[in-house]
Amino acid sequence: MTASHPYSGALAEALDRAGNLLCVGIDPVLERLPSELAAGEPGEALERFGLGVVEAVTGVVGVVKPQSACFERFGSAGYRAMERVIGAARAAGRVVILDAKRGDIGSTAAHYAAGAAGRGAQAITVNAYMGRSAVEPFLDAGLGVHVLVRTSNPDSDEIQLERLESGGTLGQRMARLVHDLGGASGRVGAVVGATKDAAELAALRVLMSEAPVLVPGYGAQGGDLGAIAALRREGARSPGTAGVIVNASRSVLYPPAGVRDEPGSWIAGIAERARAHADAIGVLGG
Repeated sequence: MTASHPYSGALAEALDRAGNLLCVGIDPVLERLPSELAAGEPGEALERFGLGVVEAVTGVVGVVKPQSACFERFGSAGYRAMERVIGAARAAGRVVILDAKRGDIGSTAAHYAAGAAGRGAQAITVNAYMGRSAVEPFLDAGLGVHVLVRTSNPDSDEIQLERLESGGTLGQRMARLVHDLGGASGRVGAVVGATKDAAELAALRVLMSEAPVLVPGYGAQGGDLGAIAALRREGARSPGTAGVIVNASRSVLYPPAGVRDEPGSWIAGIAERARAHADAIGVLGG
């Protein structure tokens, strides 16, 4: 694929520079933060943790994905923390995908789009259930977009595998929308969960052959690398041309159950877990 959109170009460059397909989600849960951060105000604690994650993964991964909800719940302090974390990630050369899953009519989506772009995100996750007008304002704002196509939660099957009279499933229809909106530009990607069947994921890739696919569900949710490999673009020669970004959040941010990072070592712990995931994922056999 020839990158012809600022987001797709930045994404490919970041993945090639990192040499792997890992994206680290920045999903700060106040109750799980290192004890040394617990004494501060929630917004301050989230900011310090998010900045620590950026520090830990710099030189390890090319992409980070802040989970907007984890910050938004704390109001203006949470928004400030998110803005500063995004700013630090951009300054460190990371590509930032804001995981906000917005989905509203065009006139409202335009406000969401302006807000995401103003905070420094380069791409955003979007629910396109309301149609292409729920997606287009984000493109107009210069953002890359990852449309929810096949999400990793188990109960998504109830809706996304529904058969349509026109043929195929609802998830496949969303994949066709991704292709229609993005073409070969790479400006419109998808969200496809690693917890789904490899054959199904391969069929989705055929429908959106050039789209960059953000893949949640690896790590804590038990997603399968074999299934993820089915999403590689045909003929990919490097991480940046694979068209796959594999996200891991909880399994990188927090130690395994029953284990705690030593005081003062939580940044090193995040870095170690991120490297382990990056090495395990590699370039999916490419």
